[in-house]
Amino acid sequence: MTNDVPLTSRSLPIALLRARERVMGPIRKMLADAGVTEQQWRVLRVLNEEGPQEPTHIAERACLLLPSLTRILQKLEAKDLIVRRMHPGDRRRQIIDISDKGDQIIKDNIQVTIQLAEDLRTKMGPERHEALLDLLNELRDLET
Repeated sequence: MTNDVPLTSRSLPIALLRARERVMGPIRKMLADAGVTEQQWRVLRVLNEEGPQEPTHIAERACLLLPSLTRILQKLEAKDLIVRRMHPGDRRRQIIDISDKGDQIIKDNIQVTIQLAEDLRTKMGPERHEALLDLLNELRDLET
């Protein structure tokens, strides 16, 4: 192992940030038009996809820190995009669900998201796209 710092063009953290910007850039306009942030969209997507759940699970699935999620849930609740209720077995816990209004935001914008993802998949090629997803998931699952 050398002590040489890799060029930014060969730096994994920088490459991941650049890739994120390439993927998220086109989505940001759709989100702005929908009146939600990237983080709010991820929370709504998780709830839409997986149903009602506790905040801890939402944070994990939406790649958010729990303190950040607390603020995001407050904003989503103020916009009537989610509904909170007490956990049936433990009144100290909450269950969060997407509201009809939140569900409508997903329905109104999911086709744009699907089309953007398909455009990227086509440009990369399906095999390379799947390989990239597999590699990123492997990286996520590495033991630290």
